[in-house]
Amino acid sequence: MQIVTKSRTGRALTLLMASWSLQSCALTPPPRAARQFFLPPARSLAAPAEPILDPPALPNVFYANEMPAMISPLPPLPRPTDAEFLIKKADDSFLEGKKSLEAGRADDARAQFDKAIEALLSAPDNLPDRTKVERRLEELVEAIYRYDADQTGESDKVVYDKRPMDDMVEMIFSPDAGSRGKLADLIKSTSSQLPLQQHDVVLGAVNFFSSERGRKIMEAGLRRQAKYKPMIERILAEEGVPPELIFLAQAESGYMPRAMSNKLCVGLWQFSKATGREYGLMQTASTDDRMDPEKATRAAAKHLKDLYEHFGDWYLAMAAYDCGPACVDHAVARTGYADFFELRRLNVLPKETANYVPVILAMTIVGKNAPQYGLDRMDLEAPLETDSVDLDAPTHLALIADAVDRPLSELKELNPALLKSVAPAGFRIHIPKGTLTSVETAFSLVPPSKRDSWRVHRLAPGDTFAALAKRYSAPTSAVSLANHGELPEAGALVAIPVAYPGDRVAARRAATAKRRGMQAPIAASAQKPKSALKSPPRTAARKMPPAAQASTPGNHGKAAVHHTAALRSPNI
Repeated sequence: MQIVTKSRTGRALTLLMASWSLQSCALTPPPRAARQFFLPPARSLAAPAEPILDPPALPNVFYANEMPAMISPLPPLPRPTDAEFLIKKADDSFLEGKKSLEAGRADDARAQFDKAIEALLSAPDNLPDRTKVERRLEELVEAIYRYDADQTGESDKVVYDKRPMDDMVEMIFSPDAGSRGKLADLIKSTSSQLPLQQHDVVLGAVNFFSSERGRKIMEAGLRRQAKYKPMIERILAEEGVPPELIFLAQAESGYMPRAMSNKLCVGLWQFSKATGREYGLMQTASTDDRMDPEKATRAAAKHLKDLYEHFGDWYLAMAAYDCGPACVDHAVARTGYADFFELRRLNVLPKETANYVPVILAMTIVGKNAPQYGLDRMDLEAPLETDSVDLDAPTHLALIADAVDRPLSELKELNPALLKSVAPAGFRIHIPKGTLTSVETAFSLVPPSKRDSWRVHRLAPGDTFAALAKRYSAPTSAVSLANHGELPEAGALVAIPVAYPGDRVAARRAATAKRRGMQAPIAASAQKPKSALKSPPRTAARKMPPAAQASTPGNHGKAAVHHTAALRSPNI
């Protein structure tokens, strides 16, 4: 019975606790549905009218145009040809040689120049694009020769060329009777403001220029004529004289600005000192305007025009240009003939003058009819194109050569009227076309009082004051001070307070000669003598391009370009 009682009591307690629990739930508000703040209210979707199709499959390259460029395959780089590789190798050695020269290390320069030429000589005979290698070989030999000429130490030695006309003074021109008809037809078909008269001596001169020896004279002249032809024809037209008188310069000098006759007349138009001064061609210790091509051409045109106005005949004017107006006046007065060929027949003119006019007429006929004489397939020199600068202070050509990155000898060729390496103030210097800005920059870096003794250098990546000082054998402090303690970016010019190596060599030679009681040695001709280029080894001679071959005395026409290009060490 007790057990039942306890069970009933527990059941009562359970019911009581359940009652309390229900009352607590009744007091709590019913839960609310969650509000969807971020979603649109639910809508009942209508049944689609058509069945929904699966989206089409995208191609694999759908996003190809959105891929970064670096992921797309790059086109293969073109592989340099064997010829280009050899040229690049030679150019690198050539540049190293130039750096050695700038530092005055001629032996190192010679070694680098050797490597440059040997690289091109190693080209096999069957190499594609071999003509490129041959052309570059010719250019390097020419450039190395120029740098070689710069290192002789005889920078102020003026070398004159032989006048071609001197070889034809005593010549007898024999006419070919069978050529008279051809000459007559050529004269009739040739347009010329200068009268072209048929005469046996003219026919003989034409025959001479058709021979092997005469053809070489004409070829050399016509090749150089192309260099000055635009300038000469412009000035002749401005002065109102026949353009055919350009061949007078060919007879006089072969278009060599430093040609000299056996009578000491010089220049493109062979002026004597007195006649040159009469027409404004001044001569000083450092300059000679007679060798300035443009000034001399202007003076020659004026002189010929004056002679024509005096004689009224172009043949007599040309004869007077050669022997002087007084000589022709005397011949006319003696004979009563104002006709060149009559004066020549009567033997009243000097021997040279008797051949002078026929030679000019023959050169005119042959030159204006070059295809008929096989003279139209030559490699002509490029027309001379230069800029000019009027100097306001004495200036060394080496400073300008550094600024334009050309050999000193090339600047001398552009300025044949300059007799010294230092151009005086007031001189109009000619520089390569397109280099005016570089020259003006160099002048802005170097004080006027130092332009005759300082140089400039174009900075390469990694150049420092210490490196420049070592390269040019100058104190680091001096190089830094000359540039105000700051170096610009690579490619810009900086001032180098040192003298040109060639001047130092010349000064040492002069000092040595003075101590020994001797005169300073005089260098041989500064022309490019082919014989100065020694013969290469037999293997190199076999591989050498024909265009680079030359003949030397004693080798009977065998290959004669030495791959060292005869760069001489300073003889201290």
